[in-house]
Amino acid sequence: MLTDYLRAAMRRARYEILPEDKLYYGEIPPLPGVWASAPTLEACREELEKTVEDWILVRVARNLA
Repeated sequence: MLTDYLRAAMRRARYEILPEDKLYYGEIPPLPGVWASAPTLEACREELEKTVEDWILVRVARNLA
């Protein structure tokens, strides 16, 4: 179930290249505070996935929706 949620969240990810430093930036708009940046798109995706996992764990630990 957790894997399904993570996959669904990653499908909503939006990416862009930051013009000032040429980093890839990714976020998942429905998840407040979930974003990542990295020098490559793949690295950004990996970092964003880790951020989503942490976001889920914090919310479960604090009994948040």
